[in-house]
Amino acid sequence: MADATFTKQAGATPGQPLYEAAGLAWLAEGGARVPKVIEATRTRLVTERIDEAAPTAEAARQLGAMLAHLHASGAPWFGAPPPGYPDPVRHNPATGWMGAAPLPLLTAPPDSAATPETAGPPEDAAPPQSTGWGHFYANYRIRPYLARTFTAAEKAEVEALCALLESGALDHPQPQAVREAGFTAARIHGDLWSGNIMWGRSGPTLIDPAAQGGHAEEDLATLHTFGAPHLAHIIAGYHEVSPLAPGWEQRVGLHQLHILTVHCYLFGRSYVPQTMAAVRGVPTSAALT
Repeated sequence: MADATFTKQAGATPGQPLYEAAGLAWLAEGGARVPKVIEATRTRLVTERIDEAAPTAEAARQLGAMLAHLHASGAPWFGAPPPGYPDPVRHNPATGWMGAAPLPLLTAPPDSAATPETAGPPEDAAPPQSTGWGHFYANYRIRPYLARTFTAAEKAEVEALCALLESGALDHPQPQAVREAGFTAARIHGDLWSGNIMWGRSGPTLIDPAAQGGHAEEDLATLHTFGAPHLAHIIAGYHEVSPLAPGWEQRVGLHQLHILTVHCYLFGRSYVPQTMAAVRGVPTSAALT
C-alpha cells in the first residue's frame, strides 16, 4: 500500500518547515487547495500525499480562478509573513525561505522596517523612505540577491532599475478583485513555478509556498518564467474572476526579476542572461499603466 504521507527534511535551512506550514495554512484560509499538514517542526514537514492526475485545460482554468480568489484575500502589507510566523518575533525583517535562499519578511509595515543589504536579517540598515510596491520590491526582493554572481557592470544596470522602482515610477495597480477587496498587498504563493503545482485528482493543489504579502502579478509572472501546462487557460480563468490591470503582459519580465535573481543567487551565472534580458526589457512608466 502506498504511503499516504509525504515528508520533507529541512536540511541546511532549519525552521523552514514551520514557515512552509504557516504559509500552507494561510493560503488555505484564502481559498487555495493545499495539502493537509500533519506535522511541522523546525526540521521536518509531514503532509498528506496528493494523488496526481494529468493537467487539463479545465483544471488550469480552475487554478486561475483559485489564484484570483487567493490574491483577493489580501495581506496587511508588502512582505508580510503568514500569521504566527515567526513566533517569537526576533527580527524585522525576519527570514523566510524561497527554496534554499533566505527571504526577508516584514513583521511590521514597511515604514517601520530596516532595508536589507543582503538576504536575511540585516545587522544595521536605515529606515526606508517609501512604503510603495516599487520600494519594497527593489529593497527586499531584488537587492538582497545581487551580492553574488553579477559583474559590476551588470549590478549597475540592476541598481539603476532599482532606483526607478524606489521612485514609484513603476508602481501599478493590483488586479481588480484585490482592489475591490480593499487591499494594497495581495496574499501570494510567492514561488509559483510549475513545479509547485500538483495536478491532483481533486483539483490543482499548491505546494512549497513562500507565502507573503506581495503583488498578485508576481505569481502569474513566475508561472511564465519556466512555462506551465495550459498557461493560457490559467490566465483566462484568472481574468474571469479578477481582470488584471492594463499592460500586465508588458510587466511580466519586471515581476520575474525576483525569482530570477534568486536563481542567480543560488545557482550562479547560468541564469544571468535571462535576468539581464528581463532588466533591459522593463518598459517605461508610460507603458506600465
